[in-house]
Amino acid sequence: MGNQREELLQQGPQRTYTGEAKEAAFLLGGIGAGNVSLGSRGELRDWEIFNHPGKGFNLPNSYFSIWAKPEGVVPVAKVLESQLNPSHSLSHGFHPNTGAGLPRLEASTLRGEYPVARIDFTDRDLPVSVSLEAYTPFIPLNPKDSGIPGAVLRYHVTNTSNKPVEVTIAGSIINPVGGISYDKFDNLNSSDAGQNVNEYRTEEQVNGLYLYSNKYQSDELHYGNLSLVTTNRNVTYKRAWLRGAWFDFLQEFWDDFMEDGRFTDLGYEAPTEDGKTDTGTLGVCETLVPGETKTIQFILSWYFPNRMNGWSENARVKEKGRELTQNYYVNLFDSSWSAASYLACNLERLQRETFLFRDALFSSTFPPYVTDAIASNIPVLSSTTCFWLVDGRFLGYEGCFDDWGCCDGNCTHVWNYAQTLAFLFPTLEQNMRRTEFLEEVNDDGKMNFRVMKMFDTEWVWHGQSAPAAADGQMGTIMRVYREWRLSGNDAFLRELWPSVKKTLRFALIHWDTDGDYVFDGVQHNTYDIEFYGPNPLTGIFFLGALKAGQEMAAYLGEEETVKLYRDVFAKSSEQLEKLTWNGEYYIQRLDNVNAYKYQHGIGCLSDQLLGQQLAHLYGLGYLLPKEHIKQAIHSVFKYNFKSDFSNHVNCQRTYVLNDEQGLLLCSWPKGERPRLPFVYSDEVWTGIEYHVATHLIYEGFIEEALTVVKAVRDRHDGIRRNPWNEVECGHHYARSMSSWGLLVALSGFEFDMTRKQMKFAPAIEQDQFTSFWSTGVAWGTFSQNRNKLTGEYETEVKVLYGDAAGIEVQACGKKWTL
Repeated sequence: MGNQREELLQQGPQRTYTGEAKEAAFLLGGIGAGNVSLGSRGELRDWEIFNHPGKGFNLPNSYFSIWAKPEGVVPVAKVLESQLNPSHSLSHGFHPNTGAGLPRLEASTLRGEYPVARIDFTDRDLPVSVSLEAYTPFIPLNPKDSGIPGAVLRYHVTNTSNKPVEVTIAGSIINPVGGISYDKFDNLNSSDAGQNVNEYRTEEQVNGLYLYSNKYQSDELHYGNLSLVTTNRNVTYKRAWLRGAWFDFLQEFWDDFMEDGRFTDLGYEAPTEDGKTDTGTLGVCETLVPGETKTIQFILSWYFPNRMNGWSENARVKEKGRELTQNYYVNLFDSSWSAASYLACNLERLQRETFLFRDALFSSTFPPYVTDAIASNIPVLSSTTCFWLVDGRFLGYEGCFDDWGCCDGNCTHVWNYAQTLAFLFPTLEQNMRRTEFLEEVNDDGKMNFRVMKMFDTEWVWHGQSAPAAADGQMGTIMRVYREWRLSGNDAFLRELWPSVKKTLRFALIHWDTDGDYVFDGVQHNTYDIEFYGPNPLTGIFFLGALKAGQEMAAYLGEEETVKLYRDVFAKSSEQLEKLTWNGEYYIQRLDNVNAYKYQHGIGCLSDQLLGQQLAHLYGLGYLLPKEHIKQAIHSVFKYNFKSDFSNHVNCQRTYVLNDEQGLLLCSWPKGERPRLPFVYSDEVWTGIEYHVATHLIYEGFIEEALTVVKAVRDRHDGIRRNPWNEVECGHHYARSMSSWGLLVALSGFEFDMTRKQMKFAPAIEQDQFTSFWSTGVAWGTFSQNRNKLTGEYETEVKVLYGDAAGIEVQACGKKWTL
């Protein structure tokens, strides 16, 4: 056991992914601004910049290439990617628009430390070594600079020969305006394109290609543009590849590149014909003496501002003339060129602050797979799961299909689990609370658990008006408390408070049918079914909402409300404990578990203590007896964690296979499994695994917690699954952002900006400990190092961004003010 603990706690660098890791794809793009992924071979893939998902969608003719010529030696030219992986079983082979027949580098290695990716390339033919550093500005507490529709691509080239070497790195990009698809032969189909223009522009800070169309007006869905620019000065370009027949386009491009590493512009001045588009190339030329390193820097930016004003392709607003809305980034930029120019002009600051965050987060002395879990789910925010509208509303699906959003509406019961956004961009999280409480709560206090009213639509569930979600509605009250404590924003609390009280009042009327202050009515929940009778999931959420309500009411001076919530909490907690504690964990109390379909009965539910875990994160304390809570969460690990799924029977959706490890949603260690248990009970969801691990940390079960986290990250190894895309009901599933709770729990971080207080009490005893921290006003690092002479800890809080002046810090028995 000791050896296992040592292995779980072992420090080390973040893992890397070779070019064979076909699933590894690192997202580049701003929050709510769309993205393109960087694959482990160095390829750009999964272009999702057009206001909908695009998994598997690749732009033709769009890649970077390198040309290198040592003095007096024949030049070498290759696509700046490592070799294509098997299988190669296409019915017609690879189409020329993939560039698959061009030479590529021998190998690549990807290291992703979100928000920065690095790829190191190797190739014996090249007289230079090449690495790529790629990122989009990502600065906690600065959502605008973290919401830029673009990415920075920095190629670092070192002359490894003993002669001067001329080098050109060239980026090729197709003009995608109007839309792109493929026929059965993989020929390009751009029937909606036309009048496309690839323009070369030069300014003081940048030079490059600006790709647009004269066919579409600024208020049309297909309107948009794309830019590829460089901050380097020695530029060569080809605005359009040859407009020829068959495969002439690729032949002429490559021959031109091979000749001297410079491009001959073909002089096309007229826009493309209808149904046609062009590919353009921008190159940077440098000469390196032996041993010299130079950086060749590109900026890729996009601007597709118009999106359908609704959650799905078929669910738009009813009012004519409002079918389209726009992305938030139109408030900041008027084109992809202006976005690229902004990036270039502010690059020193944006890069410094982005790397400051990256370095602070990855300086945390957690086991590397824990930091990996925390960081690798941040990309949900820059995925198409989330979008940010021109009016400031921040919205999120649950996840995404390959080509469209999945499960609409800021789903309250799914977003209950997510912590990342709240701790990094609290104003956006507050925006979600305002939408829920100020727009989606009915007069009787029922909260629609999917945001629909803003689009003039109604949430319909199985042909009728959707019920309220018991876990979602109660959890959202707890999240108001979280947002308030993180920011200390009294105006936010006062604005939402009347609606908060209304939603709590609804709970007592709607879900407690016998007046004992325990939910026993029809309780819709995150499993997309209804629970009946007293149960720990919704029952403990109610306790958490009451406790949060009590704290907020006390701050606002509403003594009668405080007394009401305190009394109800005491009665509810006592009765829930009496009804649902079985000596090991909390169960659902039903006389006949098979009287209703899809219940869990006396099963051990992994989510049974979700409300308690959130109470720990938000500083609300224990909601039920401490010793029982501790025993119950250990029972979840004991009974639900499986070290091998080879013989696991699962007739539901399957996320874990073969000899993989994971945590089941439910098990029945004492028998009496319902004939038809709740519909996801045999599945494994990463968002639940993380929150259970977080809770295990709070109760002191460190080894068990780390075992669960390591199991998740081992499954996402770049071969079987994408390390930056944890799926459930869709890609980049919002529930996976529960992983941020690991950071809060392991650092023992407590926050209360209403009283300007922070506390740290690391859960793992280490001679040297460092962790990232963040609130709604500032972020930085906390460190404690044991003095070898005195045995005492010396502590330090660094404020790296924001204003923490006047905040009182407590750690290691010490107290001081920043």
